[in-house]
Amino acid sequence: MMLKLLGLFGLFALCSAQAKVPVYVYYESLCPDSQAFVTQQLYPSVKGPLGQFVDLHLVPFGKSNYTTLGADVQFTCHHGPNECYGNKVQACAIDHIQVNSYQKENTRESLTLEFINCLMKIGNNFPDSIYPGEKCARETGVTNWDNIERCANSTEGSKSLQRFGDLTNSLQPGLTSVPTITFRQKYDHDAQQLALTHFGAALCKQLADPSSKLPTECSSIPGAAAEKSSALFAILGAILLSRFF
Repeated sequence: MMLKLLGLFGLFALCSAQAKVPVYVYYESLCPDSQAFVTQQLYPSVKGPLGQFVDLHLVPFGKSNYTTLGADVQFTCHHGPNECYGNKVQACAIDHIQVNSYQKENTRESLTLEFINCLMKIGNNFPDSIYPGEKCARETGVTNWDNIERCANSTEGSKSLQRFGDLTNSLQPGLTSVPTITFRQKYDHDAQQLALTHFGAALCKQLADPSSKLPTECSSIPGAAAEKSSALFAILGAILLSRFF
């Protein structure tokens, strides 16, 4: 019996490693609600201890539309032409940002989030009507702003934004509000509502899988630890009963 119990707990140990949760954020560059979510919920959570559990996919398009004209693509955006340009800059940044060997404090993904958080934090008030891409590149350590700007002002930027538009349009059910947040590419109304105001709690609920151990980083999230503990004990009890009776 002891050997069986050891094997059982070994199985739980093997299952305890946490895989990253794919998180897709469908948003717009000049949408106040998108800006608030990125700067107040997403960025603090991903930059903190919970970030190790997030496989982040930023999708800058939202309620925009596009039409193809020959080789080019024309966009109409929820908050006007400036937002179309902002969406293109962010699409190009996602495609082009690289980390130099001396930038050991960042990965490509974390530097991209730093840059986009800077853009979203500035909001919609641009000094001299200049989109703050160069300013944020300088402040966050993005060294290839010239490539991003060139992309945003060319057909390449249009194609990049079109790709994010196609990804947005493939969302089921279709996007009705911005930002929209999905976990594991599945839309859930309750998860969406929680993520908007308590992204960390929403993420921990996704990590509360009975087959793996809830990360200690979620222990301070109200309800998450208790919910997880109950699930584990219920499953463990069921397995023990099936093994020995």
